[in-house]
Amino acid sequence: MTGARAEVGDLVEDSQGRHAIVTDIKQGKIWVLRPPTGGTTTQWETDAPASLHVLETRASRLSRERITW
Repeated sequence: MTGARAEVGDLVEDSQGRHAIVTDIKQGKIWVLRPPTGGTTTQWETDAPASLHVLETRASRLSRERITW
């Protein structure tokens, strides 16, 4: 999904190659990320949304998960 700007709930890859879920966008300037699995205690932030590569949108993930239930 090249070129898409990451939104809350999207699965992304950051500039260090880590996969993450966007959990929040603070004032349109800071993207809050967490690992795609496990607890929510590990989080990190970026102020460079262009460095996030969207792997799968939230809508796509939810649609796929509904099919597998």
